[in-house]
Amino acid sequence: MVGGVPEGMEQFVDRDRELGELTDCYESETADFVVTYGRRRLGKSELVRQSIADRDDAVYYQAVESTAPNQLEQFVDTATAVFPSLGNVRRDWEVLLKTLGEEDAVVVIDEFPFLIEEDESLPSRIQRVWDMELQETGITLLLVGSSISVMEDKVLSGSAPLYGRRTGTIDLTPLSVADAREFFPEYDPETAIIAWAIYGGTPYYLQTIDPDQQLGTNVQQTILSERGLLYSEPEFLLRTELRQPNTYFSILRALAHGRRTPNEIAGAVGIDPGPLSKYLQTLRRLRLIDREVPVTASAKQSKRSRYHVADEFLRFWFRFVEPNRSSIQEAPDVVYDGTIEPNLPDHVATTFEDVCQEAVWEAIRGDQLESYSEVGRWWYGEDEIDIVGLAPDADRILFAECKWTSEPVGPALVSQLREKAERVRWGPDTRDEDFALFSKSGFVDGVADDVDENWSLYGLSELRALL
Repeated sequence: MVGGVPEGMEQFVDRDRELGELTDCYESETADFVVTYGRRRLGKSELVRQSIADRDDAVYYQAVESTAPNQLEQFVDTATAVFPSLGNVRRDWEVLLKTLGEEDAVVVIDEFPFLIEEDESLPSRIQRVWDMELQETGITLLLVGSSISVMEDKVLSGSAPLYGRRTGTIDLTPLSVADAREFFPEYDPETAIIAWAIYGGTPYYLQTIDPDQQLGTNVQQTILSERGLLYSEPEFLLRTELRQPNTYFSILRALAHGRRTPNEIAGAVGIDPGPLSKYLQTLRRLRLIDREVPVTASAKQSKRSRYHVADEFLRFWFRFVEPNRSSIQEAPDVVYDGTIEPNLPDHVATTFEDVCQEAVWEAIRGDQLESYSEVGRWWYGEDEIDIVGLAPDADRILFAECKWTSEPVGPALVSQLREKAERVRWGPDTRDEDFALFSKSGFVDGVADDVDENWSLYGLSELRALL
């Protein structure tokens, strides 16, 4: 066991790219300063634990909420277990890091924001010892944090003392649907997509799934039960990040129920659009919501913004759990059977578009589709297309629709997509056009014969092969 790393690591999926980046830093002969951050529950701690699991030169210290002297003493205890000579070194961050630099150690400080809360001078002191001593060693210093605002303001921003020192940054994101699939390998493709629409790509949430149980049973046990690990998870998440979360709760609730534009959100929440922008900006910074504009528009200039909840589990929770808490406490099975299950197809349909967008990228990487540099949604007035891909250098455009319906897709959708494509103003009149259809229930007989080679058709089996 590496010094300070607890036994019994959690299930670990993917992250091969991030593990490779960290290993390269550990093996290099030069000094490396890496910052790893991201939303809570994404597996940052597990990532760094895995990366140093087989090393005998690594110090892993997980900071806690305590006084600065206690934190320093705990760090010394952890580091001394790996490098006993540190027991004779003065209790001072700069001296300790200098000594570890002389050992070419790997030093991981997890939950770094807890240290800053107690000692605001610490980033400046690390900057000083880095500039004066550590740059000429083989040390790897890895700072890890879940508080995005603290990590960006105190470590990454241009005004932070440590700005310009880091040699690498890992901004950890949720798992893809393909990687999340490893948490429920026995589920068929349809059930797997529904599970993704409920639990999303956060490893901590996915680990609560018992793959031997039916999905509905898992939902009732982990989300709808007061004893379930995820029953109050969004409340914990928001109260950890925000001092006054009530307005943010209302915004997330509005988004989960389909309010997408600033005016729609403001009306549902009961605040003016002006003040709303501050709240939306905070939620975006915390990676809890995303802003979207039509893929053919400029993200900076377009006024046709739409917002959506970035995490599938939060979207599910605010749509189905939060407004039904009283009923769930009395009869969770009734809520699931009578409210959640009948409305799941509508809920999953939005997620299915994101799954298909991921499939488009995989098809591009696998040369099944032509190359496109931008892929996203498009809308204008009453028209909307689920996926549009742009290849400006080749004057080529892709149009795709995604249908999560119980009936196979017929020729009507082909005609509708062709008509809407004609109204998309992008590129020259001579642009090349490709089309794709994604369908949960496949296609009626004859559809494949009625389209030309510029069309691609994907049912669940083709999606499974791609992802």
